[in-house]
Amino acid sequence: MANRLLPMVVVLLLWPWSAQADDVPKVVHERYALPSGMEVLLVPDRSVPLVAVNLWVHVGSGDEVPGRSGFAHLFEHMMFQGGKHAGEDQHFPVLRKVGATGINGTTNSDRTNYFEQVPSHHLETALWLESDRLGWLLDLLNQKSLDNQREVVRNERRQRYDNVPYGKERFEINRLLYDEGHPYRHLTIGLHQDLERASLDDVRGFFRFWYVPSNTTLCLAGDFDPKAVRKIVAKWFGSFPRMPKPAHADRPLPVVPGARSAVVVDPLAKLVRLHWAWHSPKTYAPGDAELDIAAHALGSAGTGRLYKRLVHQLQLAQSVSVHQASAQLSSTFHVTVDLRPGADREQAAAIVQEELARLANEPIDERERNRAVVEVESAFVWGLEGLNTRCEVLQGYNHYLGQTDWIAKDLQRYRGATPQAVRDTAARFLRPEAQVFVLTMPGPPPSVPVAPPKGGK
Repeated sequence: MANRLLPMVVVLLLWPWSAQADDVPKVVHERYALPSGMEVLLVPDRSVPLVAVNLWVHVGSGDEVPGRSGFAHLFEHMMFQGGKHAGEDQHFPVLRKVGATGINGTTNSDRTNYFEQVPSHHLETALWLESDRLGWLLDLLNQKSLDNQREVVRNERRQRYDNVPYGKERFEINRLLYDEGHPYRHLTIGLHQDLERASLDDVRGFFRFWYVPSNTTLCLAGDFDPKAVRKIVAKWFGSFPRMPKPAHADRPLPVVPGARSAVVVDPLAKLVRLHWAWHSPKTYAPGDAELDIAAHALGSAGTGRLYKRLVHQLQLAQSVSVHQASAQLSSTFHVTVDLRPGADREQAAAIVQEELARLANEPIDERERNRAVVEVESAFVWGLEGLNTRCEVLQGYNHYLGQTDWIAKDLQRYRGATPQAVRDTAARFLRPEAQVFVLTMPGPPPSVPVAPPKGGK
């Protein structure tokens, strides 16, 4: 899941939200919509004189059409140029002048978000800036600004994907998981050729279609009076015209028609990497939490089954990572093993398959299950200390589920997951014939093709 949960004793200490009778934390908030269709979430907390401003635009790389990969992320960058009233490239300077911190944005397959934290007496300045770039960004968009941001994004791809260890592997895993045409086949960063071909008309069209008030949600968390803030929000966003909410494509869960594998030779990699992946239940769907628990049982540092065997006992691996990567159209379950120099990769691959078979045939014990639930809940609750994280939690529920008062149900997904349910879910989804596998080998391309280990076929 995107947001991780919390233990009971901590709840009593974190007073900005209340504990219900069953010791489930509740983030007190209001939810309403403006005439334009923009949704607003208000999370008052008068404990510190700060406010988190968090805007979600409900578009991600999964909404891009073929030939337009990278557009959602490109617009994340374009938005920080600001709108015409603040002036070109004045968004950051104005926020910094009023003491804003944590100014950033992110894009994933499902959404784009923008956020900052400001002193509460400067909240209206932040809202003015958000209104300005949402309503008047295109007034400043020209070929020069597009070229500048396009090159920034392409450099980001070079620095974070093309020229980093195991960068090639990330593209290869997606290629094996998703057939051509699936929205998740291409990573959020996009393809160089698609970004290079993007015209001003293409970019304007993307913005006009997706960046409409009815496709956005504004969350404010912190030191404010909700009644007064409603008036300020209406002042800066209330005059936007209502436009149709864009439709999002839905897809059935992809099926890998037989195991797929590939070998990547990576001159930047220092260690041999074994990476398996499977399609798994969508975010918040039945089985999503069970596979998250399975990931903890297999990969938690120090206690996970694979971690103990490969890192501690046999010392075959430098690191082991297991996680359920939840998303809107299709989640994926990953097992990644970085081998120690000289380690037997066939032996390591066999152990991974052995533990996966064990997981699918035998229930995990109650202690493993309880440990995983506590780990998930603890991470979630400590995260709720942050004002922006509270917005992110509510935004996520709203985006994926269409409701916001969902913490109790979210917790119950984990608390109600039995060892037998974890076994059954693993048996259904983590099948050898449904896996994809990428072997990453360090060094220059070999003269003789490298075969993947038997456990990866």
